[in-house]
Amino acid sequence: RVAIVTGASRGIGLAIAQRLAAEGARVCITARKAEALREAASSFPDGSVLAVAGKADDPAHRSEVFSRVLEEWGPVDILVNNAGTNPAYGPLAELDLDAARKIMEVNVLATLAWTQQALAHGLDPDRLPEGTAPSRRNRIGCVINMSSVTGDVPSAGIGMYSVSKAAVSHLTRALAAELGPRVRVNAVSPAVVKTRFSRALYEGKEDQAVQVYPMRRLGTPADVAGAVAYLVSDDAAWVTGHVLTVDGGLLAAGGTA
Repeated sequence: RVAIVTGASRGIGLAIAQRLAAEGARVCITARKAEALREAASSFPDGSVLAVAGKADDPAHRSEVFSRVLEEWGPVDILVNNAGTNPAYGPLAELDLDAARKIMEVNVLATLAWTQQALAHGLDPDRLPEGTAPSRRNRIGCVINMSSVTGDVPSAGIGMYSVSKAAVSHLTRALAAELGPRVRVNAVSPAVVKTRFSRALYEGKEDQAVQVYPMRRLGTPADVAGAVAYLVSDDAAWVTGHVLTVDGGLLAAGGTA
């Protein structure tokens, strides 16, 4: 199958892309920084990866990605909307509105935009041109969105990020209701995962941070990649509109990220 993973030069996105490639997919990885993306691509087997640098909220970048994937490999089967941002920390009452717009643009609107373009470029089998091989027409497209437990329980200092992730969860359900049965849409909702993106939440205080997790550890990118691998697999053929919480029991124990 052919997959696109956004925000995949490191951390969760890279782990997802590597897991999909290990299971036989050809994967296009995207991220803002070309050098980091090239380094990430070097970790894949030859012929299994295509790297296209650009910003997730840039329409020209999205068009380039889908054009190159279609030219190299054909229609996309799997889209993982992993790219996200959080350029602000502090109370919502003092949040710069330009920062708020950026958060919503990247985390929510870009997620929808990538999905729209994927549908137009073969993710929806019903939109494939006449003459497409039956093996392509009979498959089911998959979209995975990256949500967060902060969309369920507010977290201090990252209120707008939390709002955006709550929107992603609901967007997932709305898209699933609209796009079945030919496209399944699900989301993964992690708690704190040990990546550069989230290190401010645990760096220097990890021993204390893990005490609110029943599993007594933070997540790893591989934990999230495993959840994504399940959701795009045939084992999840009857799963759509679901937000899969991957949080080491945090929410069950009444914690917040």
